[in-house]
Formats: sequence, C-alpha cells, structure tokens
Amino acid sequence: DYITNEAYKTLRTNIFFSGKGVKTILITSSQENEGKSTIATELAKSIAESGKKTLLIDADMRKSVMLKKSIRSNEVVGLSELLSGLNTIEEVLFVTQDSNLDVIFSGHFPPNPVELLGNGEFEKYLNLFNEKYDYIIIDSPPLGLVIDAAVIATYCDGAIMVVSNGKISRKNAVAVKEQILKSGCRLLGAV
Repeated sequence: DYITNEAYKTLRTNIFFSGKGVKTILITSSQENEGKSTIATELAKSIAESGKKTLLIDADMRKSVMLKKSIRSNEVVGLSELLSGLNTIEEVLFVTQDSNLDVIFSGHFPPNPVELLGNGEFEKYLNLFNEKYDYIIIDSPPLGLVIDAAVIATYCDGAIMVVSNGKISRKNAVAVKEQILKSGCRLLGAV
C-alpha cells in the first residue's frame, strides 16, 4: 500500500535526521497488540531498502510475534540461545531475502529474560553488531507490562514508542515514556 510505504519512509527519514550517533533503536509500547513488531519489521526493511546495512533483533523473549509468524518457529534459535552461550552469532543470524537486512529472532522462551538481557552479554553483542551494521532495530516486549525494554533501552541510542490510538490511557503512555527516559535513553518520538 502506497500510503503505508510513504509513512515508513517518513519515519526512516526522521530517524536519519535524528543525528549521526543514533544507530541502535528500541521499539516498544505500553501493551500488547499495538503494532510494535510490525512497525519494527517494516522500519528495518525500509532502512535496508535505502542501502543501509540493518539488523533487526527480536528481543521479545517472552511472547514473540515475529517468531509465531516464522514457519519453523520451534526450530529457530535466536537471541535467548546467543545470550545463554548455547549458540554463536553465525548460528542465530538469519540473512533475509531483502538485501542489507539480517534478523535475529528471539529464540526459545527462557525462564529469565531480564537476567539474560542484563548480564553483560547483550551489551557485548550490541557493540559487535554496531561495528558491522549501520542501524540496529530492536523489537522489545511492551514496557507497560514487563521491565525488559527498560533494560534494553540502557544500551540504545534512541527509543520509539508505539501508541495505539484509543487502546491505552494517557497515564499509561506517560508512565512508559518516563521509564524510557529513566533508563538514560533518548526518546526519539512516538508512532
């Protein structure tokens, strides 16, 4: 759809104008089903289409929407296996048919996602990816439900908050915004 494509191009352009230091971007929301994973995926594709080497990381290790859409979801290893030391980058990196776009799925759901994200491994891998990719888009669980996104935000250059019209209260949206800012991450805006 032309209008939707143009909207993603506008979002991409706004990110490009956010400054040179904004490479690792968190996408979060207040609740489930606000369109966060779709926006993360389409934004990553749009950035890749512009010629920028892009990595999309599905960091929702609790209830991944991306993994559900994957045909072989029960076989897919990903972020949880990488952070646990069970698999290597090469084993979890999925090269897509879109040129310039690679994906790391969430992997199997671990019992301790927050601990995995905060144990130092996630930051180490993000630093490695920063050397190889122009942009890293991270889809996280909703910050209004679990704290994972706040942990991830501490390692990101910016965050985008997805807000579904009429689904959440202003109070919830403000609470999520405050949580992002508390992590020291710059809030780039809302979609």
